[in-house]
Amino acid sequence: MGNRRRDVLATGAALATLGLAGCNGNSDSDETGASTGTASGDGDGSASVDAAVAAEWNAMRARVWDAFALGCAREYGAGASVAQSTFARFEGASGEYGAHEMLEATSESNYEGFEGALGALRTAGLDAGDIERTREEASTASAQLAEAQRALVGESTANALALQSLGAAALDAAALAAAGHFEGARTTAEAVLTRFEEAAVHDALESADAESYGAFEGALGAAAEAAGNEDAETVRSEAATAYQAAIDGSYALADAEAAAGAGHVATLQARGWDAAALAATGGPSTDYAHAAALTLYRARAADAGWLAARGETDRAATMASDIFAHFEGARAHEALEEADGEAYEGFESGLSALRSAIESGDSSGVDDAVATVDENLVAGVEALAGSNAPLLEAAFFRARFADARELYRLGQNDAAATLAEGLFERFEADELGFHEAMESTDEELYHSFEEEHLSGLITAFENADGEGVDTHYEGVQSALLEFETAAGTTATVSGAEAAYMGARGFDAAVLDALGKASRAEAIAQGAFEHFEAGAGGYHEALEEADESVYEAFEERLGAVSSAAASGDDVYAPSKSFNAEALKSAYAVVESAGGSAGGAAAAVVQDAFAHFENARVHGMLEAASRSAYESFERQLDAYITALDEGGEVGAAADTFADASLYAQFALVDGVEELPLDLRVAGASGESGGKSGSGGESGGESNLQGGPNVVEGVPDDADHVVDMTAVAFEPAELTVSAGDTVAWTHAGGEAHSVTATEDSLPDGATYWASGDFDSESAAREGWENGKGAVGSGQSFVRTFETTGTHEYVCIPHEAAGMTGSVTVE
Repeated sequence: MGNRRRDVLATGAALATLGLAGCNGNSDSDETGASTGTASGDGDGSASVDAAVAAEWNAMRARVWDAFALGCAREYGAGASVAQSTFARFEGASGEYGAHEMLEATSESNYEGFEGALGALRTAGLDAGDIERTREEASTASAQLAEAQRALVGESTANALALQSLGAAALDAAALAAAGHFEGARTTAEAVLTRFEEAAVHDALESADAESYGAFEGALGAAAEAAGNEDAETVRSEAATAYQAAIDGSYALADAEAAAGAGHVATLQARGWDAAALAATGGPSTDYAHAAALTLYRARAADAGWLAARGETDRAATMASDIFAHFEGARAHEALEEADGEAYEGFESGLSALRSAIESGDSSGVDDAVATVDENLVAGVEALAGSNAPLLEAAFFRARFADARELYRLGQNDAAATLAEGLFERFEADELGFHEAMESTDEELYHSFEEEHLSGLITAFENADGEGVDTHYEGVQSALLEFETAAGTTATVSGAEAAYMGARGFDAAVLDALGKASRAEAIAQGAFEHFEAGAGGYHEALEEADESVYEAFEERLGAVSSAAASGDDVYAPSKSFNAEALKSAYAVVESAGGSAGGAAAAVVQDAFAHFENARVHGMLEAASRSAYESFERQLDAYITALDEGGEVGAAADTFADASLYAQFALVDGVEELPLDLRVAGASGESGGKSGSGGESGGESNLQGGPNVVEGVPDDADHVVDMTAVAFEPAELTVSAGDTVAWTHAGGEAHSVTATEDSLPDGATYWASGDFDSESAAREGWENGKGAVGSGQSFVRTFETTGTHEYVCIPHEAAGMTGSVTVE
């Protein structure tokens, strides 16, 4: 860790200060309330443990705004994940001084309001792609915590926390300016200034610390002005000045230095969450370009099988050998081996079998080998592309539908229909998540693709309906490209289009080998026209990313067309074009910046540099050497995870735990820490209470019912874990007569409550607590019945076939739902 500290300190000034909490143009009223409680300090410099809890709520407020900010960036899935993990962390914060139970004890109204808004933030806002609803729910959730802070620690310390929250939000201007969003940066700085001027802390700070007051207001104004002038460096420095002024002012406002220190550490915890959120955004990583290369290999292997079936065994064997040779020297080679060793070996083995089957004239062996190659490449694409895999599947579908139409042109109607039917089956099987992705992206487009054009194309092939083939082929291709552009970014669409166009180059070579030079020329010309028309943004993106690759791409594609027109062999220029198509995928993806891990690491490095020179540094070291060392150690480990592509989520969680430990240490409250010190990475100090161990006050009055038992029954055929806010697995398929046990595996008490309207015909209503209706189950829960607590399980044997859907009542808003399908 010493090297890390030297590296950070050697940089002097902080690195690029990127923040997410608040997004651009946001305004909420969570700083404006009046005092409703008494101060936690006693005026002599001491602070109670309440201040540490209130500081933890500040970190949660920051995470709420992170989720909203991701929504602003149209990273709805990442935003929903942040909201979900925030809910999970809140639910897991049990114990008398845990954020969860303390909020419930401080104000049941604020507790219910926060949980409700946090759940709606994810479901009604982010999952639905409704940014205004997301803004509304984020503001409500944050305001509920702010109100509870005032009730718990009094106006002075609550004002200090509010100022720290505003200071952290000011850093958004720097993030937006660094990304070139100067209008958003200006709006953000102005919005934070407006919030400050309308907040109770405004007058309090002016009275308590005129210097910090002036610095904060002045820096915000200067940041807004610099953003208007598109001066990113000045925006960064002024935003950092505003943050520091907010921290300095908070010490003047708080009833006790330790209370301000706890809040100060919580802002650094919030910076850690900012980095985690930032790491989930940005352009696709290079792995996506590797996956695009694998997608092109899928199309090439299918082409080799096509040539073999037409009797062109020499060219087919050459194509199979060339795939192998190209892969051995490709950038995707090592990437696939590292991402999925089994898929790597299966792909190479399948290629070897394909070549052997082609050379021996074994037609069924060729089909089997092509299927093996494809199966392993699909696994590789999934491992490398992750959530972007559906875009590459769409590109593969486009290439294969083009193959089907060429088969139709060759008079092979049945073969064309069979190929299209096979693609339909892949779609229905949700290969690479494509079916679900298209349906969730645009339901109208999904129905048009599947029910109108895909079904219509199959029928047209079968009936030799030329006009129908043309109509539905264009409809299928248009829908697939529309899906790519709707679901992806310019970089991810470009990677998919590179794979598609590379495949079309080889299609031209196939048609040329079959003696159809005119069709080969038409394919190449059509590909060129598609690229010139924009290709979903691919044309412009490639030209901007690398002009030399762009020029070579167009030149090589033109060479394919020229070879076909002049009667020369098309295969050699198609191979050259393939190389340029793959180069183009890497060029565009890498120019998009890859993942935002580097920027995220800069955020945490900045937090480290700030801490080393901060007032709270000496305070924490004096309060608890163990907490101090744990905080620095976990901060260092977090930077390493971001730098080296480690488990960012786990590192963020552990750093947050170390921050919580530091917050409690600063107020001399380690004995009340609602966390096992080993979780926070501590050593050499006793104390601390595990949030999951022992009995929590919230469970002592809850009752299970006749179908809630201790432990997990030995005769259970299936076990579902109930974590903080999720059933794992959420979907389960069983046989009639099987017994399922839902066992408590984390968080507060849960319920397992069937949704009455969804039960199969003839099914008896069921729920933990043995209620006879959903309304009774919900009423029972309000009275403390039907709970499955720590160490317990709910057990049910299923007899009625069909799908039984269910929820956890207390965590339904967080998306804790599940289903059991009985066969």
